[in-house]
Amino acid sequence: MSVWGEQEYEASQEQDKCFVYEQHGSGGAAMKIWGTHVYRIGNEENLDVQDPDDSKSIELQKKHIEPWLAAVFQSEHLALLLGSGFTKAVAYQAGTSAADMACDYGGFPVDDKLKDAAQQAAVAMGRGEANIEDQIRAANALAQGLKILGDERHTEVITALDALFKKFLNGISKTERDLKSAVEKCAAAEPEDADPAVEEKGGEEASEKLDPLVMLVSFLLSFSSRTATRERLHIFTTNYDRLIEYGADLAGLHLLDRFVGCLESIFRSSRLDIDMHYNPPGIRGEPRYLEGVVRLTKLHGSLDWVYRKSFVRKVGLPFGPQDDHPAINDQPSDSVMIYPNSAKDRETSEYPYVELFRDYAAAVCRPNSVLVTYGYGFGDEHINRTIADMLTIPSTHIVIISFGDEGGRIGSFCKQVGRKAQISLLIGPHFGNMPTLVENYLPKPAIDRITIRQTELLRNRGWEPSSHKVEEDEA
Repeated sequence: MSVWGEQEYEASQEQDKCFVYEQHGSGGAAMKIWGTHVYRIGNEENLDVQDPDDSKSIELQKKHIEPWLAAVFQSEHLALLLGSGFTKAVAYQAGTSAADMACDYGGFPVDDKLKDAAQQAAVAMGRGEANIEDQIRAANALAQGLKILGDERHTEVITALDALFKKFLNGISKTERDLKSAVEKCAAAEPEDADPAVEEKGGEEASEKLDPLVMLVSFLLSFSSRTATRERLHIFTTNYDRLIEYGADLAGLHLLDRFVGCLESIFRSSRLDIDMHYNPPGIRGEPRYLEGVVRLTKLHGSLDWVYRKSFVRKVGLPFGPQDDHPAINDQPSDSVMIYPNSAKDRETSEYPYVELFRDYAAAVCRPNSVLVTYGYGFGDEHINRTIADMLTIPSTHIVIISFGDEGGRIGSFCKQVGRKAQISLLIGPHFGNMPTLVENYLPKPAIDRITIRQTELLRNRGWEPSSHKVEEDEA
């Protein structure tokens, strides 16, 4: 039996392989290769799935994956961590693109030094290549340093930083506008508008045409449709857009966060574990848990958060606002709360990030807890460290669903924690493709409950549950 113990990890140079790691056990060294498609579910493991899109392969994989996920999603504590891949997946299905996270050094003084500092920050975070978050982090440090030195160039940095923030916010707003337009277009389309040629072909082409509205709602309901008496699903995200909130509205889910108020909600530090209940008709004094309640924590802030009069507030910003919307400040670097996490956790030790990350650690680092990640590239060391701490509790589990392992960060994390039995993997363009995931592998709670009741009824009547047939003479 192989063990995740002292492993030697190195990135594969082959295009069709994710990475290579070497295992050392009592029987000597054994080399294992992660192929493009990988899944490990319970005792079932295939580190190089061949032809996963084949219908027979899908049926075989579904028998292992779907029941396992259905059981995992009903664990005592369930958390879902969504990264930028979540927005990209929905945007791709809707025929649009997500906001660009590339750096832009135009207008910054000493841009070569700033570029080097951003790259060093990216390496320290385990990302490899710098993105706009690394650039903003480095620019903030540069502006502060120049101000302390009395160098007038610090005003140039602030001006360029505002322009960069404005461009970034406009990109997020455009992503929301495009997604909203595509979803509304799909919702308004008539059934006869569908292409019959695509429907006849079925398979992958039909999956690509899955309605993004149906896909988004089904994805969220697969996680949130838990037994009401269980601990509520807690969604964590590093994204700044409001796609989760938009999808929750479409799905009829009730979101609970730390904001209190109606017109202009204020972020509160108190942790009261507020929940929602209802009184059944004709019954008083016996409130029951309301279904479809989800807790939401946005670890890096949100597009509609502002810092005003010593409070973090959520402003009335519509989904997909225009670039000139008055709620978007002309100097967004001073007001909009979307500052990225520092490599040394500097920002996360400040308000309100200390509260947000405390919620994250408290939700996942407890017994019988399950964390599911989707679209998260394991490029945030602070988040990764909390996950590693969670896995030191034997009854915890993590399910990693990813379109790929760019940079080998998932493999590096698995090597670091070394707890194979507590890690389930669904990696590759097939398993990470949201339409395929929704249609084939994610559980359908409503169908599951009906199936269970049907099976119990057939068994009580003495009929064979698998056949669902009744003899004609018994009719």
